Amino acid sequence: MLDIKSLTLEELREEMEKLGEKSFRAGQIFQWMHEKLAESFEEMTNLPLSLRQKLSDHFQYTGAKLVNMQESAIDGTRKYLFEFGDGSLVESVWMKYKHGNSVCISSQVGCRMGCTFCASTLDGLERSLLPSEMLEQVYAITRHTGERVSNVVVMGTGEPLDNFDNLLRFLSLLTDEKGLHISQRNVTVSTCGLVPKMRELAERQLQITLALSLHASNDEKRRKLMPIANSYSISELMEACAYYFERTGRRITFEYSLVGGVNDSKEDAQELSGLIRELNCHVNLIPVNPIKERSYVQSEKNAIQAFKNKLEKNGINVTIRREMGRDIDGACGQLRRRQKALQQEVAK
Repeated sequence: MLDIKSLTLEELREEMEKLGEKSFRAGQIFQWMHEKLAESFEEMTNLPLSLRQKLSDHFQYTGAKLVNMQESAIDGTRKYLFEFGDGSLVESVWMKYKHGNSVCISSQVGCRMGCTFCASTLDGLERSLLPSEMLEQVYAITRHTGERVSNVVVMGTGEPLDNFDNLLRFLSLLTDEKGLHISQRNVTVSTCGLVPKMRELAERQLQITLALSLHASNDEKRRKLMPIANSYSISELMEACAYYFERTGRRITFEYSLVGGVNDSKEDAQELSGLIRELNCHVNLIPVNPIKERSYVQSEKNAIQAFKNKLEKNGINVTIRREMGRDIDGACGQLRRRQKALQQEVAK
């Protein structure tokens, strides 16, 4: 069955014509799905009962079942675990800031990128998410909190550019003026560095922020942390970043997870400064969130501050990411892994 929540308004009009319905019905349905955030066709009360039945017969209506929710006692951050119709589990995070509410969503069920400090990739990739399933994470959290989401970050489980076509459709629907109408400038998409897709995204000339997970200042160290570095060198990455800025006018954000004794020395900071100095960019320093499956530890506070100071002295715009939800399963993949282990125990 066709996934109705992933259709554009124009595609929805064409489907209504196929069903022998007036084209204006498409606008009503689109509004119910993407503005009123209806959870079923039954809620679309200004549609005739006969049409609602037709819709049920012809279309799949994606929903996200809430399996678990953890709320931080420190800052109110909420970690959500959702289940889709096929039993797939994904995580999303709701963060409350002074400037508005941000939601971090997953783009895939699992991940195949293999970054060594990340829990999301430990079980590999199960499948990519549909546009509707990415949207539904935002919609379900909006319904649950009763508050508007102003910023969306595609930085949860998965590599967004490994799900490129579905990502683009998701972005189009998320920012549609007849839906939630979230500004493209309030959307960030993360990548571990799929260079051809970075260039293809640049060609679309969207006004989103591209965040590159860099995590090292030379190829040797990056290969140890991120297998993708075996495919694309840092020089290729920097060229792709420059091209993205050239095509979009949007500065690049570099995500840099600080791992104690691995990539957090003053020499690392100096090397990083030299690498990115010519780019219009911002550096997000992230104290790594330790996971039990790996031996990595968070950098000492004085090392983090020294790293930041070194970058700033070299004229680099830098912030230390505020740690949100540290008292809950904050790292991507932790809550999902715990739930899967529980399900396996029950199955025994």
